[in-house]
Amino acid sequence: MRYRTLGDRRVSAIGLGVMPLSIEGRPDDARALATVHAALDSGVTLLDTADSYHLPGAEPGHNELLVARALAAYGGDTDSVLVATKGGRGRPADGSWTVNGDPRRLRAAAEGSLRRLGVEAIGLYQLHKPDPAVPFEESVGALRELLDAGKIRLAGVSNTDVEQIRTAHRILGDRLVSVQNQYSPAVRDSEAELRLCAELGLAFLPWSPLGGIARSSLDGPSRKGDEPRFGAFRTVAEAHGVSPQQVCLAWLLARSPAVLPIPGASRPQTIRDSAAAAELVLGAEELALLDGAAVPVGRR
Repeated sequence: MRYRTLGDRRVSAIGLGVMPLSIEGRPDDARALATVHAALDSGVTLLDTADSYHLPGAEPGHNELLVARALAAYGGDTDSVLVATKGGRGRPADGSWTVNGDPRRLRAAAEGSLRRLGVEAIGLYQLHKPDPAVPFEESVGALRELLDAGKIRLAGVSNTDVEQIRTAHRILGDRLVSVQNQYSPAVRDSEAELRLCAELGLAFLPWSPLGGIARSSLDGPSRKGDEPRFGAFRTVAEAHGVSPQQVCLAWLLARSPAVLPIPGASRPQTIRDSAAAAELVLGAEELALLDGAAVPVGRR
């Protein structure tokens, strides 16, 4: 496993997005725990969760509790594992994703996350999404209060634009360490945000990093979810004898030293395959081919 920097922490170049283990279609507990353990066995030291990762209408925190259980049950060393969680969203019974950036709500959410994770301070706490009904400065101010109180060690923001990142950086200084936005071959709207992260020394955590490169692409482009226009990823994968998903993650890592992909997984073999991407080195011609195949900036 190769490593990258997130604030003052050294973490695996590939993280695990734990969300699929708690939402609709989630696996049973045994497979969920085995998936997290497979990630740890593969050298993954960044686990990304949120209090809102649960079934619609259920109690918040299923995913955080699962992460805590998985770490407690793991037979190896977990001291180097950074658990990143998020607050500011909800999942009512209708299955929608609500947003609440009220500082009081964020402080209460962080307290709940602390209890569920069973830690004295959250490693990385992220504002899940800006709330249009609340001034962004006030939501970020809640993160500053949590930092000052020692409830969280590092702070991040998610689903933010360039100006919001600059605002968060002005308020939090070097205690802002990450930005988590959607970014993949299919969605490249956050190129400007990625460049800014590199400029400011922030980690950029792409969520849904395999967009356009479905797991089913291993079985042929006719399978649901695979997009033929991303066939270059298959071509490069065949040349290396690896999966298109590994190629996609390696391509993301090559985009910038700031990038830390957090692919989701719901079975052990999936995260093992993703983690192996950290060791895959692509040539300049291959990267140029993949750059051309990915959706241009601003188009989906």
